[in-house]
Amino acid sequence: MPTPRSAAESEDNTSSLRNPGPVHDYHRHQIEPPPTAAPAPYKLSQAKLVVDPPDLQAWRERLFHVDDLIILTHEQFETYFPHIDNVYSHRSTQRYKRKPFISHYWDCRMKGRPPGTPKSDDPNKKKRKRSARERDLCDVKIKITEYFPDAGAEAALDRDVAAAIAAGTAAHSVVSAGQRFWTIQRVNGNGGNGKADGVAGPHRHTLERSDEIKKSSVQRFVSTRDKEGKKIQRTPQSKAIGAAQETARMHSRKADLRLYAATFCPFSQRVWIALEAKGQAYQYIETDPFKRPAPTPLLEANPRGRVPAIRQGDWACSESAVILEYLEDIYPDIPLFPSDPRLRANCRLWIHHINTRLVPTFFSLLQPPTSSQHPLNTINTSTTPTSSVALFQSHLTALILAADEQGPYFLGPSLSLVDIHFAPFALRLSRILHRRYPNALLADATSGTRWHRWLNALEMDPHIRATTGTDEFYLETVDLLLQTSNEGG
Repeated sequence: MPTPRSAAESEDNTSSLRNPGPVHDYHRHQIEPPPTAAPAPYKLSQAKLVVDPPDLQAWRERLFHVDDLIILTHEQFETYFPHIDNVYSHRSTQRYKRKPFISHYWDCRMKGRPPGTPKSDDPNKKKRKRSARERDLCDVKIKITEYFPDAGAEAALDRDVAAAIAAGTAAHSVVSAGQRFWTIQRVNGNGGNGKADGVAGPHRHTLERSDEIKKSSVQRFVSTRDKEGKKIQRTPQSKAIGAAQETARMHSRKADLRLYAATFCPFSQRVWIALEAKGQAYQYIETDPFKRPAPTPLLEANPRGRVPAIRQGDWACSESAVILEYLEDIYPDIPLFPSDPRLRANCRLWIHHINTRLVPTFFSLLQPPTSSQHPLNTINTSTTPTSSVALFQSHLTALILAADEQGPYFLGPSLSLVDIHFAPFALRLSRILHRRYPNALLADATSGTRWHRWLNALEMDPHIRATTGTDEFYLETVDLLLQTSNEGG
């Protein structure tokens, strides 16, 4: 999973801890719900997971020890707290009605830990080795408060928080008007300092010891991702991997709109990108389109048993180009087509160019050479089919010349349906074709060129990244990709 920004962008580790910069989410599109009178408590299961943000170890140590009052933006809390939530795992929540904040009191997970339960006498119950554990291995208690945007938020601030903001510290730049923010402070050690005086004291154990007993949300996610990656090496078409895996997990619950898709399929990725960009609720259903007989739910959505297909209530639709037009009609709040009729017609012209010229030529370059039997997922040093490469280059050049000069996207600063139609193939161009034909210049990727700026914008777009797997995954599924060439866009 990519790093939101490099550590080099910070002046130094110390300054980044005093006033850390914003952390951007490149993994999935998330719409912040409007605050309500009685907001629901925050749930870590709904958070984004940034695996390797800047200055991670320093942040983990800071959030573990909580030596002083810590004030975080919502982005900072979501980014760094999942790396430490194994320490504060026993939560009780207090709601403050008619006030714009919610306090969560978290005990260290080794505070008041009961002895191991005795073994069951039930012969049908699976036996597990249990051993008694010492009580009260730690006494740390943490108060974490969510402050929601509200006109009267200032009056509800904790005394220490108000004092920190009034003092003009780094907290003043973190707490912006109308923004949700968080405070973290150690409120009770119950003798954790060794004096039995109730004064807040430090942990009696290390962060590493806590990790050994229970892993944090991010550690569990990485472990699961690695296991799934090993499965995909054996059956690459089975499940998503990388950022796409996390996005699929976030949309696994039932929803009115269901998307039947395959991660390796570029046509499926088109629809997936659009749904992420639209920010609408949907259920992602990973589907093997080559399984016969085809799954009944897929056949109900598309009698041909192909992906992508969507189902909304009793209505269903297939073919990526048709689905994208449908999504544009039913979700107009975030448009992906320009409002000007001439620009819309121009977009449809170049979408037609992508689907009838670029895509077929792309698949022709994937075909194994007749003079050798090189596997498609390895480097091929045989002679490049010159005519196919030249044809692909001409089609790609025509598309680039038609794009807005400033960009970085096809129409300018915003993602459009032209970008969405082209993006899955642009990603596979750099991940598959450049490896298959390393000596062929399929496109001029020189830094600063219009093509380089466009490709970079597609690579960095959060909605596209949220639906993208690892480079190895695409190399391993080339054979499956070839079988999708008849989908036709």
